[in-house]
Amino acid sequence: MTTASPDLAADSREALDAEIAALRRGATLWTRLSLEQRATLLERIHASTAAVMDEWADAAATSKGLGPDHPLRGEEWFTGPYMTLVSTEWLARTVRTLADGGNPLDGVPLDQTPSGRLRARVFPGDLSDRIIVSGFTGEVWFDGDVTPARARAAAGLGQRTPGVSGGVGLVLGAGNVTSIPVADVLYELFAFNRVCLLKVNPTQDALVPVFEQALAPLIELGLLRIVRGGGEIGAYLTRHESVDHVHITGSVDTFDAIVWGVGDDAAARRADGNPLLQTPITAELGGVSPIIVVPGEWSEADLAYQAEHVATMRLQNAGHNCVAAQVLVLSEDWPQREAFLDHVRRAMAGTPSRKVWYPRSEERLATLRDSRPDATWSDGGRRGVVEFACGADDAMEIQEQFAPVLGVTALPGVGQVFLDAAIAYANERLTGTLGANILIDPVEQTRLGDDFERALERLHYGTIAVNTWTAVGFLTPALPWGAYPGGTLEHAPSGLGVVHNAFLLARIDRAVVRGPFRPFPRSLSALRPRSRGAFSLLPKPPWFVTARTGATVSAGLTRFRAGGGILRLIPTMLNAFRA
Repeated sequence: MTTASPDLAADSREALDAEIAALRRGATLWTRLSLEQRATLLERIHASTAAVMDEWADAAATSKGLGPDHPLRGEEWFTGPYMTLVSTEWLARTVRTLADGGNPLDGVPLDQTPSGRLRARVFPGDLSDRIIVSGFTGEVWFDGDVTPARARAAAGLGQRTPGVSGGVGLVLGAGNVTSIPVADVLYELFAFNRVCLLKVNPTQDALVPVFEQALAPLIELGLLRIVRGGGEIGAYLTRHESVDHVHITGSVDTFDAIVWGVGDDAAARRADGNPLLQTPITAELGGVSPIIVVPGEWSEADLAYQAEHVATMRLQNAGHNCVAAQVLVLSEDWPQREAFLDHVRRAMAGTPSRKVWYPRSEERLATLRDSRPDATWSDGGRRGVVEFACGADDAMEIQEQFAPVLGVTALPGVGQVFLDAAIAYANERLTGTLGANILIDPVEQTRLGDDFERALERLHYGTIAVNTWTAVGFLTPALPWGAYPGGTLEHAPSGLGVVHNAFLLARIDRAVVRGPFRPFPRSLSALRPRSRGAFSLLPKPPWFVTARTGATVSAGLTRFRAGGGILRLIPTMLNAFRA
């Protein structure tokens, strides 16, 4: 039976019950739609998203305090309508392939890692990908015993059995990135055949009218309902007898409160192994993500560019990201360590000023400022660089700060010795398993050879980024996004399960994304015979917080994804060269 919340009025409970009852009827309709009809539905969502993309980006930027001329408004184009448009494109392609009797892995190169693990090279997918994110690639690594035949046999997930209903799913939406609630709804619907009740985080209430228009094709068919409200609404819904599954993007504290309750009762339940929540749950819960810098011989331009890269990993969305990198891991024995740190401090201080907007982040910042007076603070104390001793159980190691503060620590060694030590440190000392970043110059990576690839396999994170940021994996719907496998209800610091995963693949171990170490024009050296590294057309990726044309380029790329045609890319890419 549903447990009535004492804080929830009877009319509110009745309204929520009615929404769930409507979804129960919608679940039956969903099982009757053919794969062709489902692909068409995704194309309709693509069109309705394109129709509101300007409103979406403006509402998201305004809600975060980014005025009409703020240089960082491009973030809200990329992480809102752009990602939604690309997600519907990829999913529609998968569903149409299945409808035509094909397999989602048709045409996808499959090979093995040096350790013999199967991987699918799913990105880039077409010419536009190769232009927009030139030099970037993405791979899905499978569980150790998955063969090509097994991977193909399972590809498609719920769309292999479209007539089997997954019931009603509750999605507790994220409060920081506006595309996340939409992506989570689409994954519930297409991976598991679950119609959805989306409970929007209060920080995104202003986006509800946009969501309702973008997702109108789902709402009209009774496949989606959207509700607002605080914790009391969420508490009622998670324990509702007609909800078959819960998915949350949020904090581990919220997850634990849902699963175990709070206070002494929660402790007793944990001790007895008797969770309060009896409904199955998946979650994406963030964590403390590292940036491991493998020492090498870097030019001054390399030092400056990668410092801006590090600042972007920490400061995008004011640091209010589960994908944000929190701990920079350097080598004590790298002769360029101090020079690089100087560049990092300048990049952190020199990015455009912005508001720390997420609830309670100001309080976390104040605590850090009070406890770390020796840190390097900038932007009126709204961002900082904090150095700490490695493995000291520092707050930067054990608690996701969700604020624009970068931790810096160091380990001894160079080459493989350093890399192995940094991987062990990240696995054993940092909270969570969501994403890890590695920066390594092409000469050093070539010298390490297959040992570098084997080291990646020992790095237990759901997404690993080599010479790029894990956000590229997050924004690539072809790739899965979620914690490294192995989390439990008792211990799930970064969550359970994955989302995105537009190929609808099963038994995933992780995603690996790779990018160019050097931007254009210095990446031209990669075109020479026997050269090392990856070529890129991008002089500076538009998601860098230091990209001067980031807002214009991000909007232009979104309009292209809305259906502008390949020629419409030309002025946008020319703007990218002015970044």
